[in-house]
Amino acid sequence: MENLHQNSGETLKSSASQSKLQKKTKWLINHFKNEWQLYVLLAPTVIWFLVFLYKPMYGLQIAFKDYSVFRGITESPWVGFEHFVTLFENDQFLRAIRNTVMISGASLIFGFPVPIILALMFNEILNAKFKRTAQTIVYLPHFISAVIIAGIVITAFSPSTGVVNLFLNALGYDSVYFLTKPEWFRSIFVGTGIWQEAGFSSIVFLAAIAGVNPSLYESAVVDGASRWQMMWKITLPCILPTIIIMLIIRIGNILEVGFEMIIMLYQPATYETADVISTFIYRQGIQAAQYDLAAAAGLFNAVIAFILVMTANKISRRVSSTSLW
Repeated sequence: MENLHQNSGETLKSSASQSKLQKKTKWLINHFKNEWQLYVLLAPTVIWFLVFLYKPMYGLQIAFKDYSVFRGITESPWVGFEHFVTLFENDQFLRAIRNTVMISGASLIFGFPVPIILALMFNEILNAKFKRTAQTIVYLPHFISAVIIAGIVITAFSPSTGVVNLFLNALGYDSVYFLTKPEWFRSIFVGTGIWQEAGFSSIVFLAAIAGVNPSLYESAVVDGASRWQMMWKITLPCILPTIIIMLIIRIGNILEVGFEMIIMLYQPATYETADVISTFIYRQGIQAAQYDLAAAAGLFNAVIAFILVMTANKISRRVSSTSLW
């Protein structure tokens, strides 16, 4: 009798679970039929991620193998953490880490506030024509390729015909070979990055400002608040969640320095301050054909970036209740 009750109970549970599964399947089918256009739009992005980001993860095991192109990934012998030990015993890799952190840190400290300031300034411009013109001018550098930007920088800082040195000559100073001086490289690179990306990055903050409730400004005007006070007391606090989210994303990318610009601007004379993790990986993987060592460096970079994002997100959630997830 007990077995009969037990069997009947199991049958009821099984029937309930099957019924629930059927309902869920039916809901998914109906949902897909109703929203199929959105899934079609999403498909190329999903395929891109699968092909170019998830599939290459199979090759991460190279970082733990004595990889040979003739043996392939599966036949190459395992060496454990040997490549990581080699990296941290390599002075060039340690130099690359230092340069990456310093360049990214300077870009974050000096570059992150600029788009916010630009967005606040654009928000205060009342003349629509002047506002559109100013926005076009500051957005434009973002759409110029890195090759052209590098060419502009090389031309501007040329010791013979560059506008910077011509200005110095006019003041009575000798020409300076800026791009061969290690002490100047970081300043030039960070300044160029701010000029190129600040305008376009301000779009996110302008969108956040546009979402601020207009009634807050109306109440502030009634209370006699100035434009400056409204900016500090209303605009900035309202867009603070957006600022925090963008800051978390920037912190996660702190080890990702613009590879294209550096590879076109640096040279052996400036390796001391210009060589970063991405260029170190390029030299080891492409030029020296040490694919396993380059894979180890790339994996280290990715793991540190992940840890930074998680840490920044956790701190932000505790301090301000704003986070990516």
